[in-house]
Amino acid sequence: MGLTARYLFKRKKLGLLLLALTPLIDLILVVATGVDLMRGATATQAHALAAVYIGVSIGFGKSMIQWADERFLYYVVKQGSKPAKRYGMEYAKHYFSGWLRHVAAYLIGAALLVGLVFLVGAPSRTEALSGILQIWSLVLGIDFLIAISHFIWPKRAKA
Repeated sequence: MGLTARYLFKRKKLGLLLLALTPLIDLILVVATGVDLMRGATATQAHALAAVYIGVSIGFGKSMIQWADERFLYYVVKQGSKPAKRYGMEYAKHYFSGWLRHVAAYLIGAALLVGLVFLVGAPSRTEALSGILQIWSLVLGIDFLIAISHFIWPKRAKA
């Protein structure tokens, strides 16, 4: 909605406001999740995603908006230049900075997941939260290996 308001309706301030509200909406989702769990609900993957969403919104927020801006402007509005592709060390450094954002998102999301598990105080009702945390930890590790691999085997431009 933010990009649509920003570019299709030429309402840049409204678009920015809508994009900026995303973490607030995610926070409301986490609070609602906590309330639901405190009232006795058993955690599901949907409950865990609330914590993941806010971590990703904060960790990747600005870079995600910039990425979406560039592509929306070029592919939908048909303005601006085509987003540049990166290769070699430039790509490796860019990917690694993305991995660092992933770490930030993970730390925020993991803290919320652990906090919810602690708050509920019933491990049998929060297994889904712990399960998502384990999967996310594995994904973060795999993402690190991929990030490092780009320094060892740099991405090359297609011939």
